[in-house]
Amino acid sequence: MSRGGRWATPRTAAGAVVLVLTLALAACATPPPLPSAPAPVPATPVRPVPAPAAPVGVSPTILPGWDDEDHLAAFNAFADGCRVARDPAARGQCDRAMQIRRTSRPVTPSLARAFFESGFSVVEAETADGGPGLLTAYFAPEYAARRSPDGEFDMPVLAPPAGWTRGQVLPERAAIEAAPPTTPLAWMRAEDLFFMQIQGSGYLTFADGSKARAAYAADNGRPFTGIARPMAEQGLLPPNGTSGEAIRRWLAAHRGPEARAVMALNARYIFFSLDPDDGGDPNGAAGIPLPARRAIAVDPTHWRYGDLVWISADGGNLAGARGSYRGLVVALDTGSAIRGPVRADLYMGRGAAAGEEAGAVRHPLRMWRLVPRG
Repeated sequence: MSRGGRWATPRTAAGAVVLVLTLALAACATPPPLPSAPAPVPATPVRPVPAPAAPVGVSPTILPGWDDEDHLAAFNAFADGCRVARDPAARGQCDRAMQIRRTSRPVTPSLARAFFESGFSVVEAETADGGPGLLTAYFAPEYAARRSPDGEFDMPVLAPPAGWTRGQVLPERAAIEAAPPTTPLAWMRAEDLFFMQIQGSGYLTFADGSKARAAYAADNGRPFTGIARPMAEQGLLPPNGTSGEAIRRWLAAHRGPEARAVMALNARYIFFSLDPDDGGDPNGAAGIPLPARRAIAVDPTHWRYGDLVWISADGGNLAGARGSYRGLVVALDTGSAIRGPVRADLYMGRGAAAGEEAGAVRHPLRMWRLVPRG
């Protein structure tokens, strides 16, 4: 969903995905203390990343936590997304997964595990200094909206200006909000729109019960700037209390000039299109729906869409964080704040619960590429 703020979706992205998310948010657009993914960027063609040579005999069984993995869920996520792969060896393993689906009814957990162990070798990704990378998360937010301005629903969801071209630099957030360049598509609460722009997409519910999906359509060409760190520096939030949910609560409690001044610290602005809500998850930059908790946004200069990845992330330091995230995921998205070989934004799913968890993900990360055997 290629994250807009951290992750604007082509976005999806969200966090946005985040997500995943993120105000320093990933950061999805990817990021400082707040995850999130990636600012979302539109899905654009990227230079292919050469497939690394697979080390002989290095089995996925050496991965930390491999025995505890839900191999069947991972197999289904891989099989659903592997057609985006371009490497011949990866396409071969994708064909193999399709054959297993056709001939084995049902596919069992043991068969799924055997598929990975016989078909892939593992190579650990490394940072320049050999230290851990960073895991953040994003989600597909669901927000209340209105067809016309109504009380606290005073921020317009805007379509791109006529003639917009990718890479074009437009005015900063504050100037766009002061003089909207297009007719509003919908109206939202300020803090909700801000977070949807970070995620890169979202789902809107109107007063009459109708629903729509807001999808990333364009941006103002300005870099994403997380607001978590400056909020902590200004004493608006405690240093370890800059999760996405904490930032949202602060913005909602200070609606008006005070909140908008803080939000204006991020000059990036995302424009949207509105489409029917199909009830599913948003597409990532790879162009297919993101499976919850099994898809990540990555830096496409180091990873390829369709890559199978093992993540292991322990020791998050944000309030309310889970202890660890570990398992097989598929690289299906990207975001402007997701940069580096050991950097990932985990897509958590749709809705408030996914968003609350995504906002607390900021964990030291290790990543392994599962290299398909030819």
